[in-house]
Amino acid sequence: MPELPSTSETLIARVRQPDAGTAWAEFDALYGPLVYRTARRGGLQDADAEDVRQDVLRAVAGAIGRFEHAPGTGSFRRWLFTLVRNRLADFYRSARHRDRGRGDTDGVRQLAAVPAPPSEADWEVEFERHLFGVAAGRVRGEFQPHTWQAFWRTAVDGGPAPAVAAELGMSVGAVHVARSRVLARLRAEVAALTGDD
Repeated sequence: MPELPSTSETLIARVRQPDAGTAWAEFDALYGPLVYRTARRGGLQDADAEDVRQDVLRAVAGAIGRFEHAPGTGSFRRWLFTLVRNRLADFYRSARHRDRGRGDTDGVRQLAAVPAPPSEADWEVEFERHLFGVAAGRVRGEFQPHTWQAFWRTAVDGGPAPAVAAELGMSVGAVHVARSRVLARLRAEVAALTGDD
């Protein structure tokens, strides 16, 4: 996997360049899985979700020159959500047109089962979850295994610090310190990914 950019603002500037092949690979590595999962959660099959991911990348390529990034406002996040939602709506519309002439009961059922496009609230949750996963993947190697486990077991799994400390052979204070150190590093990495640093 290509090295991810330090900030989305930096990456946006790089994909605007004429020779942006590497930047596009980074953009796809960072945001492609998010778009794909959103499409899958929207009821699309694997191949259709992949088509939507590619359509979104084409839409980004066509519109990125007009995008105005305003750090701290979430504008890129909303802009990308709008592109994803529009491409999903296009897919559903084209599916309705393909199935329109059938008229049989299965066709009617399929049309009725078309899910609504994702809401902005769902997108926000998925975007945050995605950023956490990317950030965690990037910083995990910076910590000793027991430090990471102490963080994960308390912050993610919700385990009580005394039980985690006993399980890992650490003091309760060391578990709290581990959790705090990893959380601080994750926050910094998420800020770097979103350009809010």
